[in-house]
Parts: sequence; C-alpha cells; structure tokens
Amino acid sequence: MEHYLILARSVTYAQRMQSTLERAGIRCAIFRAPRDLTDLGCAYAVRLAAGDLAPALPALHRASLDPVRVFLFQRGAYREVGS
Repeated sequence: MEHYLILARSVTYAQRMQSTLERAGIRCAIFRAPRDLTDLGCAYAVRLAAGDLAPALPALHRASLDPVRVFLFQRGAYREVGS
C-alpha cells in the first residue's frame, strides 16, 4: 500500500503537524521514522495516505510547519520526493 512519510524536526513538530492536518480533514498518524531515512537520530514522521500529500503540504506551510523531507513508500521501499 502506497503512503507518504513527512519527516518532522521533533516529536513536538510532528504533533503540531498532526493537529494541523486533522483540522484540515486529513487523516494521519505519528510514529518514529525508519532509521535509514534520516541522519537526525531520533526522528519522527507523519504518515499520510497516497492521495493526501497535495492538500497536506499547503496546510502545513500555512501553519509554518514545513517538512524536513518527504518520502513515498511504494513497492516495498521508500524514495525521497520533493516537498
């Protein structure tokens, strides 16, 4: 199943992202980012359904919560996409 991961600067940013996205009607979940996707050590990510990235990014930008990096999970692997 395809989905996007939006990496956050901290758990607090991830929680703020989740709140912002839920207010915009976008379902998401927070969890620890896979270790191989970040060099930040203990990083957190927000997971979105594949069709929700387009409305999510402007909502996050309006709240000054721009992502660190964005990844697409497809065919069993993550690849970075432009944010």
